[in-house]
Amino acid sequence: MSTRLAFLHTGHVLIPVFAQLAREQLPGVEVFHMLDESLIRNTIASGSMTKLTLRRLLGHIESAREGGADAVMVTCSSIGEGVPVARQVFDFPVLRVDEAMAEAAVEAGRRIGVAATLKTTLDPTVALLRETATRAGRAVEIVPQLAEGAFECLIAGDASRHDEMLASSLAELRPRVDVVVLAQASMARIAARFTDAGPRMLSSPQLAIRNARAVLLPEAASVRA
Repeated sequence: MSTRLAFLHTGHVLIPVFAQLAREQLPGVEVFHMLDESLIRNTIASGSMTKLTLRRLLGHIESAREGGADAVMVTCSSIGEGVPVARQVFDFPVLRVDEAMAEAAVEAGRRIGVAATLKTTLDPTVALLRETATRAGRAVEIVPQLAEGAFECLIAGDASRHDEMLASSLAELRPRVDVVVLAQASMARIAARFTDAGPRMLSSPQLAIRNARAVLLPEAASVRA
């Protein structure tokens, strides 16, 4: 039987992104997608992830398992802090979309810029970077940058306005840091706009799939490395 990976999304825009990456980088792995936009909407409304949202996240992960998943990836950074709890509850891999990105950022530089369009994503990402740096024994300075209003444009269907607002925010942040973290997976496509020799820009989808490959296909990952 083939390995099955479930992606748990809070926004439909990420489904084609991860579907394409999985086709390219996870040979032989079957994938399916689960979508619940209320998880992010309720988190935004509450200002942080609530216990109710955490319980619902755990329910979705359990449902994915019952649907045949061997592993589950949570693709929303705003609810990523629920993943450590899930790992205590379940005995199968539960992957957090931004973990590999945080590890790469800590390795890449001391001043780490964090770009986000939601405060509910910015705060958990900053916390994850601090935890990652502590585990690695590295001293880092984190510089947060919030492009307010951009996310609202995206969910309203105005992707071009979202992109322009985010690009402007990034142009302000980049001269001040050694490396930039794009806190939301939906921001990944913006990195292609910056082709100069500025600080490295890290986005989560590619790195998350590489991490999934190492977990699900360890032999293939070691050969590719």
